[in-house]
Formats: sequence, C-alpha cells, structure tokens
Amino acid sequence: MKLAEALQERADLNRNIEQLKSRVNNNVLVQEGEAPAEDPAKLKKELDSSYKRMMWLVTHINLTNCRTEIDGHTLTELIAKRDVLTQKIAACKEVVNNASQKVYRARGSEIKILSTIDVSAWQSEIDRLSKELRLLDNRLQESNWLTDLIE
Repeated sequence: MKLAEALQERADLNRNIEQLKSRVNNNVLVQEGEAPAEDPAKLKKELDSSYKRMMWLVTHINLTNCRTEIDGHTLTELIAKRDVLTQKIAACKEVVNNASQKVYRARGSEIKILSTIDVSAWQSEIDRLSKELRLLDNRLQESNWLTDLIE
C-alpha cells in the first residue's frame, strides 16, 4: 500500500467513525416498548473495529513519515514545515487585512488612522510564502504516491 492510499483510508475512516458515533447516539434511547432503528451493540462493534484499524493506520503512517526522507528531511519535518507555513501565511493575511482597512473621516478635523506597516512588503512576503507552501505541498503529495507504507 502506498502512503497516499493509507492517508485516504485514514480520512475515510475518520468520516466513518463520526457517522458511527452519530448512529450509536441516535439509537441509545427509545420510547418504552419500542426498538431502536439500529442495534447499538452491533454499531459499537463496528466502531471498535474502525478505531482498531485507525490505530494501525496512524501508527504506520507516522512510522513511514519518520523514516522517509526527501532531500535530507523526513516527511515529518516537511509536514511540520507545511503546517507552520500555513499558520504564518494566515497570520500575515490577517495583519495585511487589518492594515488595509480604509477609515473614512466625515470631517477633516477627525482623527486620521494610518497603517504602521508596509502593506505591499507584507503582501510580497505572503506571495513568497504561498509559493513555498505550494512547492512543498507538491513534493509531499508526490512522495505520498511514491512511498510504500512501512508495515
């Protein structure tokens, strides 16, 4: 199995677990004399099986990410870099958005609000970081499809 396939299965399992939890919760209480639409015990068994598979997948995905290297960096390091870049871009965009707000004055005697940063420079930084993030994500995606999951 390729790493990308394991990642897709993990995503599917996450969705399935959420659905199973909802189905169990929808069937734990019934009106006296009524039967649940689905057997909670059977659903619990399915949920337990899904959690067991999830544990196996996460363990092997993490092992693979720790042991697989691209250009001298493990996938774990590159994933961390991607996550930090994503957060940094979001923070910079928020700052640029706030600094770009137009404050209109009704009269010339009102307080004038000015930006304290060079919005253009910050935007250039966002563009540079976004490109770096795209290239990094492409490398990770390619690696996911070329790397065998360590089992």
